[in-house]
Amino acid sequence: MINDILYGQNYNSVVASIKDYAKSHIKQSRYEHSERVAEMCVQICKRYGLNEKQGYLAGISHDICKSFSDEDMIKYASKDGLQISDYERKKTALLHGRAAAVILKEQFDIEDEEVLEAVANHTSGTMGMGDISKVLFLADKIEPGRPQSTDEYRERLFKLSLNGFLSNVLIENYEYITKKGYEVYPETKKMVEYYKSLSENE
Repeated sequence: MINDILYGQNYNSVVASIKDYAKSHIKQSRYEHSERVAEMCVQICKRYGLNEKQGYLAGISHDICKSFSDEDMIKYASKDGLQISDYERKKTALLHGRAAAVILKEQFDIEDEEVLEAVANHTSGTMGMGDISKVLFLADKIEPGRPQSTDEYRERLFKLSLNGFLSNVLIENYEYITKKGYEVYPETKKMVEYYKSLSENE
């Protein structure tokens, strides 16, 4: 858990520093989105008994590299030791989460692996992701600034298990992408089937 054990009394100052960084590196509208995502992370954590501090930290941090140049996106993302695929090199915006996780570790001394995993994978998700990763992925897709995210819409989703919630949003997102004719991230269909089967077997 991310509380006094990991952050002591520094949690609030760490969050404040990340907010300052975000404000100076992304547009105001993007920062406001990040605040809504952070608050939605807290709501989802409350609903499923997860750590709210982890959720808020992941949410406020997730888009800090969104406005990086392609060059900087690749530069920072490559520091996580994972391969950058041809697909990611073609669509470098997909790397902003990985770059943000590196910035959190290098510049803000964040060592919480659950938070780092969540930030790194929030754009497309990943197979077998942890609960905080699920929370951030969901919050990013359903924060109140999203056009489909009405009170009724969120209330319906909050009645589901966490995996059921994730399965519903993954399917919606997949259908939206394919209807628009966009190229689908290679792992996305695999994730749709995986989490759909998990929620059905609960």
